[in-house]
Amino acid sequence: MPKLKTRKSIAKRMKITKSGKVKRGKPGSRHYKAGKDADTRRNLRGTEICVGKVAKKMKQAIAPGR
Repeated sequence: MPKLKTRKSIAKRMKITKSGKVKRGKPGSRHYKAGKDADTRRNLRGTEICVGKVAKKMKQAIAPGR
């Protein structure tokens, strides 16, 4: 059976941490910030951890051999 390929589009957007969690940036934080209130802009800072079935699928897409 051939080797499974990494989904590069997902690998560029997400990262697997050392403990195995999937880390990603929050959506909606690139532009149009003037239209958002301060609370929303503050909540868009930093990264987020994916959970549940989404995290499992993303981890499989990023590192298919593991």
